[in-house]
Amino acid sequence: MIDLLVVALAFGAIFVVELPDKTFIATLVMSTKMRPLFVWIGVALAFLVQTGVAVGVGKVASFLPEQLIHTIAALMFLIGAVILVREARSADEDEAEQEEEYAAKSDVTAHGFKVVVTSFLVLFAAEWGDLSQLLTISLVAKYDAPLSVFLGAWGALLAVSGLAVIVGRVLLQHVKESVLHYVGATVCVLMAGLTVWEMTR
Repeated sequence: MIDLLVVALAFGAIFVVELPDKTFIATLVMSTKMRPLFVWIGVALAFLVQTGVAVGVGKVASFLPEQLIHTIAALMFLIGAVILVREARSADEDEAEQEEEYAAKSDVTAHGFKVVVTSFLVLFAAEWGDLSQLLTISLVAKYDAPLSVFLGAWGALLAVSGLAVIVGRVLLQHVKESVLHYVGATVCVLMAGLTVWEMTR
């Protein structure tokens, strides 16, 4: 059964923490070097696998005592906020360096299936242990609604990578990456607060 509230929570939380992430830059750069649609398909498939793994780990974690799950989830959100704030200080300077890194990994001679595979491998390697993956695990453990969290989290990742392909360059010209980090940190703090409130009800 799908819980639309959990889908929305997962989508919102993952979307705002993934927007300032290296994933956005990687997808943006690769889509300027290779066929954008095939880049997006490769990235989407990488996210499908990684979200599935995170949901599986979260489901196993959901068998822990409820109080412990909520405590760990609240801590994960707070740690996520701290990470985002710390990264925000150098995010604008790091952006150019990240663009160069992912440009070097792009294969401008690639076509069709090779673009899909290249994009899949680049994102698959870059995203393990990523903040969005850790938050997905926490959300599944907390709400014990794996399908709902999966749909929300994967949907958010598809939306972020789609934005990167379609309007990524324009977005970064108008919004500093550091600002996106602070927005993500704020959402993490709010999610931690919601978790604590649910514990004390």
